[in-house]
Amino acid sequence: MNELGEIEKRRAGDAAAPRRRPLRARLRATRMHAAHPVREARRGWAVAVERFNRLQLDENTILLGFALAVGIAGALAVVVFFKLIDVAYFVLYRWPVTFVPWLAVPYYRPILTGAGFALAWYLVRRVGGTPEAMNVPYVQLAVARRGGDVPTRPGLVQAAASAVTLGGGGSAGSEGPVAVLGATVGGFLGRMFRFDPNRIKILVGAGAAAGISASFNAPIAGAFFALEEILGDFSVGSFPPVVVASVLAAVISRAFFGNHPSFPIPHPYGYGLTWELLVFYPLLGVVGGVVGAVFVRTYLRTGPLVHRLPIPRALLPWLGGALVGGLVLLSGGALVGYGHLAVRLDVFGRMAFPTLALLAAGKILATSLTLNTGGTGGVFTPSLYLGAATGGAFGVAIAHLFPSLGLQPEAYALVGMGVMISAATHAPITAILIVFEMTNDYAIVMPLMLAVVVAYIVARRIEPESLYSGWLAHRGERIEHGADRDVLARLRVADAYERNPQVIGEAAPLPKLLEHLGSGEQTEFPVVDENLVLKGIITIGDLGRIAIDREDLAPFLLAADLAQPTETVTLDDSLLETMRRMGIRGGNSLPVVDARGRLVGLITRGHILGIYERTLAASTAGAAEPEPGAG
Repeated sequence: MNELGEIEKRRAGDAAAPRRRPLRARLRATRMHAAHPVREARRGWAVAVERFNRLQLDENTILLGFALAVGIAGALAVVVFFKLIDVAYFVLYRWPVTFVPWLAVPYYRPILTGAGFALAWYLVRRVGGTPEAMNVPYVQLAVARRGGDVPTRPGLVQAAASAVTLGGGGSAGSEGPVAVLGATVGGFLGRMFRFDPNRIKILVGAGAAAGISASFNAPIAGAFFALEEILGDFSVGSFPPVVVASVLAAVISRAFFGNHPSFPIPHPYGYGLTWELLVFYPLLGVVGGVVGAVFVRTYLRTGPLVHRLPIPRALLPWLGGALVGGLVLLSGGALVGYGHLAVRLDVFGRMAFPTLALLAAGKILATSLTLNTGGTGGVFTPSLYLGAATGGAFGVAIAHLFPSLGLQPEAYALVGMGVMISAATHAPITAILIVFEMTNDYAIVMPLMLAVVVAYIVARRIEPESLYSGWLAHRGERIEHGADRDVLARLRVADAYERNPQVIGEAAPLPKLLEHLGSGEQTEFPVVDENLVLKGIITIGDLGRIAIDREDLAPFLLAADLAQPTETVTLDDSLLETMRRMGIRGGNSLPVVDARGRLVGLITRGHILGIYERTLAASTAGAAEPEPGAG
């Protein structure tokens, strides 16, 4: 009995005493306690952001203030990126030669270039966690479809992988990585402050502009590149922050790299004879347009071709790097530099025509292999090189054909750079501006503008896709002027138009017309007859002009006299087709008519943008929830 009593007492005592938690639970509690300061910091940041957003600052003030931050951060990121290229070049080339003397022969280059591609491939897929490299089209897609969401870690890893590719002797450019890097900075700041997608898009564009500006010392071209290629938007809301970020990035980069053109030239180039401007430079545009279309097709078709090879995917970078290294070896190193710009206009003006033609062909092949077998980088700088080789070959050829004219092949190499940018990327404005800023040669602007436009028309006639749009098209994506073409193609005018717009009767006298001045947000007014059949359109600008001479015109002028012909759409037309017709007319709205030409409404760019963004938001929200059974 005593033993049983003792046992009962011990059991009662154990039940009353506090029980110790298992070791795993204690460790988990310790970790939670250790993470407590992090949670507090996040909570404090959330409160600070909420207070900031409650300040109700002016939209322009917010965007311009953040554009300053994006410009500074983007420029510093470019500086770091260029240093990474130098480090990669030293590790892959200088270091082996210094410490392993027997490697100091040119034939080791293919092996080391393959090693660089393999490392870049590993960084992108294993460290960055993305199935393929991020580039300018990736940013375009993020702006058009994902509200400017450019993930931070993959963007930073992409920069490191591109530095390895360039430092390892790959044929790629720095503009893609710096544009992605700048866009990553802009997107990160926008998400940190919980901005809406419209603000984030603008900051992403400002970041891309900052990257291009700092990289090429070209603030104007950087801004227009972002507006033309990334945002597809020259609106008043986008323009100021993009320009501010681009200019500030150029100022910061000049503190590190100096204030000088990327391609310093000994003297201004231009044209000696008027017919040289009107004959030879347009002909260069035709040649450049053809070569640019060949470049685009080769680049787009190389990817599917190499991925059908019956070899393990991890070996593809080694094979591609070896082939690119072999091409560079055969060129005597002329196809690439040491990671940075490798275009010397004086050299391209002195080489023989066959040599320049071979360099152009080699650049197309080397770039296509680099970017489709594991290397990462941009296509902008290779386009500059290809354009210089093509233009130099053209200039050398006509200089030999017409020796008495004293032509300068270097001038044609210079113009050829802009020609190839226009033909390969379908960005003629950027092409003109960047060549001007990179050379600071105003004398070449007139032939440059003419040749660039000709090349753009010829290239689009041969190959409708560009290096950017083709990359997206091969992945089932369609982006046009910053918008997803697939979404616009699915939506109809019936989904977005205004059913009760302000209209003007064709017999309305001048006083009735002028009543529409300042009557609302509508700026274009359909003119109809008594049966609502459309007769034309009158803009707010037309009304303003006639208001000045109203006393002289009042007795005679009717609405039918002012009505101008206009493009129209029907309820079944797609919004993509509507945008194209607006572009033809250059207006902000189009009348909507039925089969008999009677007016049924009006559709504006604002209507299209509104339903486009609502559709994207709905599709993004739906994609965020996994389907049943999805892993």
